[in-house]
Amino acid sequence: MQNYHLHLKGFVGGYDFDKNYVDYVLNKNAGKPVNVLIDSLGGSLATALSIASSFRNHGDVTVHFVGMNASAATIASLGAKRITMDASAMYLAHKCSAEFFQWAQLNADQLSEQIASLEQLKTDLEKMDANVAAMYARKCKKDAQDLLALMKVGGWLSSKEALDWGFVDEVTNAEEDHAPVLTDAVASAMASVGMPIPNIPVQAGSESQFSKFLNAIAGLFRSSDKVQANQPSKPDIQMNKLFPLLAAALAVEALQFADGACTLTEAQCGTLEALLKEHADKLQATASEKDGIIAQRDQTIKDLQAKVDEQAALLAKKPGDSTSQVLNNGNQPTPANDIEEQMRVMKDAKALYDSLP
Repeated sequence: MQNYHLHLKGFVGGYDFDKNYVDYVLNKNAGKPVNVLIDSLGGSLATALSIASSFRNHGDVTVHFVGMNASAATIASLGAKRITMDASAMYLAHKCSAEFFQWAQLNADQLSEQIASLEQLKTDLEKMDANVAAMYARKCKKDAQDLLALMKVGGWLSSKEALDWGFVDEVTNAEEDHAPVLTDAVASAMASVGMPIPNIPVQAGSESQFSKFLNAIAGLFRSSDKVQANQPSKPDIQMNKLFPLLAAALAVEALQFADGACTLTEAQCGTLEALLKEHADKLQATASEKDGIIAQRDQTIKDLQAKVDEQAALLAKKPGDSTSQVLNNGNQPTPANDIEEQMRVMKDAKALYDSLP
């Protein structure tokens, strides 16, 4: 039974197909042969290219495919020195795609901007396709245009077909290798990103629901003889759900779901708890600061009102009223009369009030 240094499964770029962990294992085994087991429907193109480079730099990596392997998972293997594949496994190479959704009412100028943006996206995808096709072509020792044509069709290949194309160097039939099976959840995830559904055994206990699912999408994804051309997953798009804010908080590319549920580690829960506490503390600090500003404003208004009342009392005095004020004109400028002084105070009060937050 083969011993593997790395088991890369699930979403390429997720916690179980992580580039940093790949580098860690490769560095621990520098100068030694490394055996890698891959069983993945794909994921992040960026991660796949990085892992392929790491395999190539190590120089002595053997990749073995089991189950169903597609898109980014196959690209990640291209840096290996040797690639083998279980006889019952499957292989899919397809063109890159990008998520696009627009729900808006646009005028002519906005439509022009949208068209320009889509033209740029199309150009970028064509460059990615050419790059991936060239990588496949080097492995298969074929012309890149032939690989582009295969990627455009995007149909699943059996192990023999993958060997004939040159994607793998050997087909094996080891005891530990098992034929891939489908579940409703896996089939739904594949359909959601435009990946064709292969004609392989269905997991026990799910035939009834799965049959209904296939009947609903059969006309979209396959003909009576073979898998039709498809619109595959985008180069950096996952087979699972994206929650950008949560993913950023947890420092992951995407959250992985199984049957509608997502499991977090204790460390991830601690990270979320710390973020929520930090947010609550900031809200409390903001509320306290706001209360202080309001109190200061109220006191300023009260002081201004007192000055206004004082000036109003002076204006209400009759010309003959006595006053305790003693004026010494001397060489000093002539003071403003009561009305002018009242206007000045009112103006200053208004300016001060307007300057408050």
